[in-house]
Amino acid sequence: MKVMVIGSGGREFSIGRVLKNDPEVSALYFAPGNGATSMLGENVAIKEYDALAQFALDNGIDLTIVGPEGPLSDGVVDIFKAKGLVIFGPSKAAAQLEGSKVYMKNFLAKYNIPTARYIQTDHIGDAFKFIESLTVPIVVKADGLCAGKGVIIAMSYEEAKVAVSEMLSGKSFGDAGKRVVVEEFLDGYELSMFALCDGKDFILLPAAQDHKRLLDNDEGPNTGGMGAYAPTPLVDEVIYEKVKERIVRPTLEGMQEEGAPFEGVLFIGLMIVNGEPITLEFNVRFGDPECEILMPLLKTPASELFYKAATKQLDTLKVEFHDQYAVGVVMASHNYPYDNSVPAEIIVDTVHHEEIAQHTHIAYAGVSEEEGKLYATGGRVLVCVGVGESIKQARDRAYMLCGQVHFAGKKLRTDIAYQALRQ
Repeated sequence: MKVMVIGSGGREFSIGRVLKNDPEVSALYFAPGNGATSMLGENVAIKEYDALAQFALDNGIDLTIVGPEGPLSDGVVDIFKAKGLVIFGPSKAAAQLEGSKVYMKNFLAKYNIPTARYIQTDHIGDAFKFIESLTVPIVVKADGLCAGKGVIIAMSYEEAKVAVSEMLSGKSFGDAGKRVVVEEFLDGYELSMFALCDGKDFILLPAAQDHKRLLDNDEGPNTGGMGAYAPTPLVDEVIYEKVKERIVRPTLEGMQEEGAPFEGVLFIGLMIVNGEPITLEFNVRFGDPECEILMPLLKTPASELFYKAATKQLDTLKVEFHDQYAVGVVMASHNYPYDNSVPAEIIVDTVHHEEIAQHTHIAYAGVSEEEGKLYATGGRVLVCVGVGESIKQARDRAYMLCGQVHFAGKKLRTDIAYQALRQ
């Protein structure tokens, strides 16, 4: 099977890594990939989706997997399907679940899927009035795609009003913020769950927990994610069943009614409040860094999982996961998330320790390659992943690997998985 992965981050590297080790995969392509994906397969420098679909056709690509939200919202899946190609991901219509927070919140309300009380508006007066009806903290979200950064947790009424004003004026997120969602803050613990869907059937993956804040103890600004672990002990079978019956199933049925059957990854951002799962948001792709820790736990061949999801055959598949835990620690560049950083060479020490060699790996993200050397060029540069029989063992292994990786200005959190380990 020939497979192409669209995207250039750590998420796409991780998907490529499991496909590289899949005996069913004979050739692997990345479009455009990054400086390290060329270690796994061939990078394809084609940006235009029609041309990329033609490349897939000309080269006999059997399956294309879309990683990031941008191409999905742009309709890359529709373009590939129009040429009769097999592609894993939602249509442009279905991708609105992430592409528009207003669409998503209205969808949740329409199909009685548990979510926070909210208002969606482009009118500053209505937003201010609703803000005053809530208790702080207050959540303010830009409607459009903001690369995971369009959510403000305001700790005062004034901060919430400033956030709304800056979004609606276009100052904060440009056109993506010209319509906003203001919602009540839910007090509980946050989780990420991922359902692989084929329009009708789905498979729920082990629950993960992301660490959004830049600094230890969940301090500092929000980021795209500084680390994650899975599966989390904060979820039991009762919660899994509630998520399936109250959120995933009605979403798939609702999207069929909307004429946009959902295929691909449904990423459910959850808040668990007194044992009840409440939907914070939907995304329509794997989370990053959650994907980096879920892929190594997958026992079922990845090619089979993605192909059957893309061809509406999930009901014929029994998915298995390794009975282990994975922890991923993000290494970010010096100025992340405030500004770009000067490129810095990445040095990885030769690994002599058998435990590190066998149970850890690096998922590369914001990197470029020059003359055989890797350079840190992006905000989130790489993820050090450890796998083990317990969360603590996986966490310790991930941090052992972090000690082997060096580049100027590297920054990382030292407390990934703390919520599980303090249980």
